[in-house]
Parts: sequence; structure tokens; C-alpha cells
Amino acid sequence: MIFPSNRVRILVATKPVDFRKGHDGLAALVKTELRKAPFTGTVFVFRAKRADRLKLLYWGGPGRIMACKRLEEHSVTWPAIRDGLMTLSHAQFEALFAGLDWRRVRAISARTPEAVE
Repeated sequence: MIFPSNRVRILVATKPVDFRKGHDGLAALVKTELRKAPFTGTVFVFRAKRADRLKLLYWGGPGRIMACKRLEEHSVTWPAIRDGLMTLSHAQFEALFAGLDWRRVRAISARTPEAVE
């Protein structure tokens, strides 16, 4: 899988969606239910009722990109089901897509240097 760059915003829809939806159906869902613009370069992540599948919707310049993933023996760790969106960091997104527990991924805090040597 080719992951989007670190500059891309990643939003997870916490409520399961009908996985029969394609590009147009998911874009309409982003606009009407999630109240976001689907063509801004944000990656939208959706889950199925069973937590073993996810879909990504991304506007990549001249067209939409949709990727699907189904885990064969495990399930994806998801946030609690509720209406709304949740932001993930790039590292958390990679963990989610790999089927790992994204909640364990933490950013390393780095302090800004005080002076140049």
C-alpha cells in the first residue's frame, strides 16, 4: 500500500458504514453526514459493521482514490462507535491499516533547541 504523505490530514468516521458504497456513495456520506468537503485532500477512513474491514477515500489531484482492506484472522481496533470524526496521526494511521492497536502509538515529544552551537 502506498501511504499518503505526512502532510495529509486523516479522519476516521467512528460509525460503521454500508460497505457496498463506492466512491460516490462515500463522498456523499462525507459531505452530508460528516459535514466535511470530500475533495480537500483529506483521507477519510471508514469501517464496516464487523471490525475486520476498512475503506479509505482520498482525493488525489485529478481523481478519487478508494482503498479497501480486510483482515483475514483478526479485527481492527476501532474507537467507540458514535457519530462523528476522529483525527489520527500518520503513525497511528499506519498502525490501524496494518491491523495493529493504533492507540499504543504515541508521538515522541521533542523540545526545540535553545541555541545553535
